[in-house]
Amino acid sequence: MASDGKWYPPHQHPDAAIPPPPPPPGYTSGTNGYAVASLVLGIVWLWPVGAVLAVIFGYKARREIDQSGGRQSGRGMAVAGIVLGWIGIAGGALLVALLITLGATGAFDDFNSDPSDGYCNNDRVWQDPDC
Repeated sequence: MASDGKWYPPHQHPDAAIPPPPPPPGYTSGTNGYAVASLVLGIVWLWPVGAVLAVIFGYKARREIDQSGGRQSGRGMAVAGIVLGWIGIAGGALLVALLITLGATGAFDDFNSDPSDGYCNNDRVWQDPDC
């Protein structure tokens, strides 16, 4: 029911948004550039900056494609970039959590070290203080 007290079908309702006119047959303005960038950054990741940018560009591309009224394509690439970006963000967060956990447990304390035990380890001449 509208504010004037009458019932209208959804497409004739006075408050209904007017959709953009359809493009002429055969006319497209091409693939959205943000969709392409989102997909490429989602594949490459570039920890974690690329993943974050893939998500941002993907959502922006999807919004622009939806608002173009069919003139732009690339919605699938935008969605793929969003998904891959979120996977990259989750992978980066897990990697940081793993490194923090390993650092807290002392897993890196003996990493790449050779005690000064009086014996030269020929396999590690440059690192062994006894050589």
